[in-house]
Amino acid sequence: MLLIPAIDLRHGRCVRLLQGDFAAETRYAAEPGELLLRYQALGASWLHLVDLDRARDGGGTNRTLIERLAGLAALRLQVGGGIRAAQDIAQLLDAGVARVVVGSAAVECPGTVAAWLARFGRERICLAFDVRTETEGEPRVRTHGWTRASGLTLWEALGRLPPGSVRHVLCTDIERDGAMSGPNFALYAAALARFPMLAWQASGGVRDVADLAELAKTGITAAVSGKALLEEMTFTGSEQSKDLAVSLPGQPSAHADSRTASLASYLAAARSRS
Repeated sequence: MLLIPAIDLRHGRCVRLLQGDFAAETRYAAEPGELLLRYQALGASWLHLVDLDRARDGGGTNRTLIERLAGLAALRLQVGGGIRAAQDIAQLLDAGVARVVVGSAAVECPGTVAAWLARFGRERICLAFDVRTETEGEPRVRTHGWTRASGLTLWEALGRLPPGSVRHVLCTDIERDGAMSGPNFALYAAALARFPMLAWQASGGVRDVADLAELAKTGITAAVSGKALLEEMTFTGSEQSKDLAVSLPGQPSAHADSRTASLASYLAAARSRS
């Protein structure tokens, strides 16, 4: 199973949100390009980038930064946030992005997204569904930076796309995202049972290598980890890594412990096997 580090971008800076709440933001002192190169040194082959400004209101200046990062050709980039038109996808792919993540549009205009999949190919587009598990136990999709309820279950949203048109699906459990509480293993096991032909990516709650081992048992293709790698970085083991996290009030920062080393060693082991 692939481990994909994640960076969320807001106003050109690396941040993490707690459960998608823009008021519960943790900012990081490290530059996005610096983090990308550190992840490459650890052994990562992919990096997941989210443009939070575009995801929230369609604006911001992160696109230029993302294109610059893609131009480094250091890692394969999977980029999402505010993808609302074919032009957005074409621009990112032309800039060197390996795969574009489509979220809200996949729920609101499945016919349009089906046309994008046909045009650009299912290997170049990953559909992203952010879900909350409701009282009846069904994962229900939210859109627009998790601010709007779609009224659809994850299964219903996927069922609106033509059979065979989709390959990659990123599923985030909103309640677990940024909470360091462990992934929703039952959700991903159910996803594989219902749609075994899809390459599922799990996001939300990953803490350590033990979580990765449990996720691998479900059969998913990849796990996306943001906070666990950012907040518990050891990277080179230098004292610098202790200064990477700058928490806002109410968001205490956890410094290096054994979980960081485990995730870093997972990336290194993947590199040695490749």
